Amino acid sequence: MLVSRRRLISTSVAAATVPMAAQAAAPLLGATQVNYRRFILGGFEVTTLLVGTRVVEGPQGIFGMNVSPEEFTEASDQAKIPADIVRFYFTPTVVNTGEQLILFDTGLSAAATTSVLAEAGYTADQVDIVVITHGHGDHIGGLMTEAGPTFPNARYVMNSLEYEAMAASGNDAFSTSIEPLSNAMTFIDDGADVASGITAMAAYGHTPGHTGFMLESEGRQLALIADLANHYVWSLAYPDWEVRFDRDKAAAAATRRRVLGMLAADQIPFIGYHMPFPAVGYVETRGDGFHYIPESYQLTL
Repeated sequence: MLVSRRRLISTSVAAATVPMAAQAAAPLLGATQVNYRRFILGGFEVTTLLVGTRVVEGPQGIFGMNVSPEEFTEASDQAKIPADIVRFYFTPTVVNTGEQLILFDTGLSAAATTSVLAEAGYTADQVDIVVITHGHGDHIGGLMTEAGPTFPNARYVMNSLEYEAMAASGNDAFSTSIEPLSNAMTFIDDGADVASGITAMAAYGHTPGHTGFMLESEGRQLALIADLANHYVWSLAYPDWEVRFDRDKAAAAATRRRVLGMLAADQIPFIGYHMPFPAVGYVETRGDGFHYIPESYQLTL
């Protein structure tokens, strides 16, 4: 049977005016957070682990201590971030070389790090090597449990200058987390190999022996820069801004310029321990400083 266009329109309008039964609103489910990100780098699998996040007020008490509040606020406004509050991220990295499972830094606590490690498909006893980039508590807090080492089958790697500086300081973190592992520890310096394709890269200043690492597999490179830049704007973009946690502020600023300049010139992606999760990105020069570009899909190709 043929239906005229006028009749079809009138029928549709009539149907639209029939009241519908009321439906309950969908429940609010809350924000979500994925705690790990895995990608391929040549023959390596690289996984970043979000083992903690923290909101802190008054960020200029930490970053940009040598600039005016007006300059700090202007830089924040340009980056579309608030100047009076900040979210920190804590991101250890796992590298599976196919022969060894290597964990770079251990987060704030053993419980948090092993929980996210399990989400990513690993167990603590599978870790072959634990690399300590430096001795701050948010990097070594997961080394020990009440029962002993968190990673019972691992050997440990640490820069010799960093170990010596921690030992000389006499702080509790050294005596409770680092010293008990000394017999299982390998001490390295700039340019040393942790494993095939993983090379230590001096990044001194944040701490006396703060160390980054360059990964290279099948012609692809990735840098692990640890705490070279602790914020993607207030530290990376403005490398000369002083950071409260940098032991030698002038050396830290010079190291930021050197390493970030190299990464920008060679277009090498990097993982920063405190970058917004998943903590993977690129850097380019901008004016007298730098600009952070989060990785999108480049490492999936």
